[in-house]
Amino acid sequence: MAEYEKKVRDELRAGGCTFVRRGKGDHDIWYSPITKRNITVDTKIKSRHTANAIMTQSGIPKHF
Repeated sequence: MAEYEKKVRDELRAGGCTFVRRGKGDHDIWYSPITKRNITVDTKIKSRHTANAIMTQSGIPKHF
């Protein structure tokens, strides 16, 4: 299975999103200046569907 966490984090940084803090369990909280919302990002993203959902929530048009 493909691992998407590094690709998602790189795209979030490139899109201007910033890391806010560690969340519960294995999740991180990121802030998107595009949507002006916090986004929960899992540290173990194995599904491209999950990766695409995170990109949609952040307002970044990149999809995997």
